[in-house]
This record gives sequence, C-alpha cells and structure tokens, in this order.
Amino acid sequence: MRLRFSDEDEAFRAELLEWLDEQPPPFDEARADPRRSSADQRPWAKRWQQTLFDAGYLVPGWPPELGGRNATPAQQMIYFEEFTKRGIPRTANPQGLSIITPSIIDYGTPAQRERYAVPTLRAEISWCLGMSEPNAGSDLASLSTKAVLDGDRFIVNGQKVWTSGAQHADWCFCFVRTDPEAPKHKGISVLIIDMQSPGLEYRPIAELTEPTYADFNEVFFTDVEVPRANLVGELNDGWRLSMGSLAHERAMLWIDYAYNVGDVLEHLVTMGRERGFDARQRDLVASVYIDQQALQAIGYSGFAKFAKGQAAPEHSILKLFGSETLQRALLIGTEESGPEGIDVDVLGPKVWREGAFAQQYLRSFAATIPGGTSEIQRNIIGERLLGMPREPR
Repeated sequence: MRLRFSDEDEAFRAELLEWLDEQPPPFDEARADPRRSSADQRPWAKRWQQTLFDAGYLVPGWPPELGGRNATPAQQMIYFEEFTKRGIPRTANPQGLSIITPSIIDYGTPAQRERYAVPTLRAEISWCLGMSEPNAGSDLASLSTKAVLDGDRFIVNGQKVWTSGAQHADWCFCFVRTDPEAPKHKGISVLIIDMQSPGLEYRPIAELTEPTYADFNEVFFTDVEVPRANLVGELNDGWRLSMGSLAHERAMLWIDYAYNVGDVLEHLVTMGRERGFDARQRDLVASVYIDQQALQAIGYSGFAKFAKGQAAPEHSILKLFGSETLQRALLIGTEESGPEGIDVDVLGPKVWREGAFAQQYLRSFAATIPGGTSEIQRNIIGERLLGMPREPR
C-alpha cells in the first residue's frame, strides 16, 4: 500500500512551492542580522511575516483576514512539512503566533481580537508568555503571582522565570492568581500586560551554548497596574485558557521533531560513510532511522484521526517521543564525532540555530520542556491513555 495525498492537495503543494521559489525566505539577512531572542523582531523577520500574511501562507488554515486561505487539514499538513523540510521560519515570535494569538481569538473580547490579533499576525507587536515561576514550572496550578482587582484595574505582584523573549516583547500573556481562596486550578486568570509598565523588571539569562543569545528571562512585578479591560476570558477561568494554549503549542511540534531527527540522521550517515562505522555504530544509526520512521508513522496516524474529527491519543505521546528521540540522536552524533563534536567551528545539523553537535545536544534538553515536560507527558500517558492510578502522596 502506498499512501498519498489527493490530487487537489498535491496541487496545493505545487502552488506553495512555486510561490516559495518566487518569494525566497530571507536566509542571508537572518544570518547577517541574527535575532537575539524569540521575541526579537528584526526588520527582515517583520517583512517576511507580513509577506506570508498577505499571501495567505502565515496560518493557512485560517481565513484570509487572519493570514490564511481556509486550507484543509491535509493542506495544512503539507504546508508544515514543506516549511519544516526547508528550514523556513514563519515568524521570529513563535509564542505570539502559535500560542497567544489563537488563545486571544478563542477567548478574547472583540476589542482584544482587533487590538492584538491582527497586529501580532502582521509582526507589528511581539509577545512573551508568563507561565512558569520559581515554584511553579510544570505544575502551573501552583503559581503564586497574584493580581488583586482594585476598581477598574488589577494590581500585580510576583515573579515569572524562563520567560522567553521578555526583554524584546511588547506584551506579556500572563497567568496570575486572582482568587487565593479557591482550589488552585480554579483561582487563575490571564492578563495582557504591557512590558513597559512601571514596576515591571526583566533580567535576561544568557545561554551557556551561545552567550550572545539570551532568550530566557526572570520577570518581576511590583505593584504593576493592569486595566481590567486586559483580562482575557472570564475571571478565575485561566486554567481552561492554559489548556488551550498548550494544545496550540503541541499541535504540530512532532513535525519539527521528525524532520530534525531526519537532519541528524543524514549527518550520521555521511559521517559513517566518511569514517567507516563499525557494527556497533551502524546499529546506532539504524536505531535512529527506525525511531524517525516510527515518529512519522505515529504522527500521520494521529493526523488522519484528527482530520476525521476523531480523538487522536497519538498526539499525547508524540511530543515525548519526538523530543527524546531527537536528544538521543544528537547524543549519538556528539559521541561519534569525537573531538570535532565540541569544535564550534565544525557545524553539526542545524536544529535550532547553527552550532556544533555538542551545542545542539545541550540545547536538546530545553526541547523536552516546552509543550509539557517529559515527566508531565509520562503522567498524562499513564493516567489518561493507560488508565493507571495516580501515585498517592
């Protein structure tokens, strides 16, 4: 049996590839003027995202007024595959495009959608996501940053950490506790906070693998005033929004993992041909190939169910399997490269940004966190898919 897309879907692919040939992505500009965080909208990044929006290739499944062309689920799959295969960025602010904007469209007021959604899609404003705290990482319900309603404004006090792009973001989509007396899942709300507000301070955290790139930040709130109009959804209904936000984040992560593992695999095969891998090394490479094929097969299986409107339990395991398969493949590449694996002048596969094999392997630990940590994903699989009981505390 040979699986294939329909003629109509393949016509969509041909049209997309023709457009990309006529509108080449700004790869050279990106290398010459690299962004410094995931909210750093460099001029080339803004121009490219606006080009995608105008052509309906920013979020193809959405209507034209939101940067799409009402593409079918299969056509969206083709779109993400082709962009990932070619390493083409859709945006320089992924949390703004893929997490926050869908959340505002789903839960925001008409005024919020008008003020924030399209400007974000057109790269006119950028965002950070205020979820994690020093004592509330994977367990978001334990957050303690509080917002007290005082007339027509909230007063916010507390701290966030690992806030990607906070130093370059215009706005923060921030989860806060608004009812400390309610059960911890029930007293959370979401506020849109101006990153230039008095009393708000951010401190960038440079990366070990690339000190000039600082995506993570600590963010401190001291009596920060936020208009009540910036409340997203209902008061104390933030937990529902958080589940929607993470669902948007996880939706297509597996495609990135599958193609990134494929890139690592190509490097391993080339390395083996040049150096003459022994039986042990060939077995390692074969195991990466098998995992990469399994990842794609599970992804297509889940997608097929999703396209039919059916539940797709595969999506619950793809994030875990994908991130850890990628990490293992990068470890194999680092170890089998020898001294070249830690030489920053010898580039390995470009997974996130350019770097040596060892740099990419170190970065892979961060990839097991967004969209739900590996530990949390194992809990979800055990409890919701396998029906295993919670361990008593």
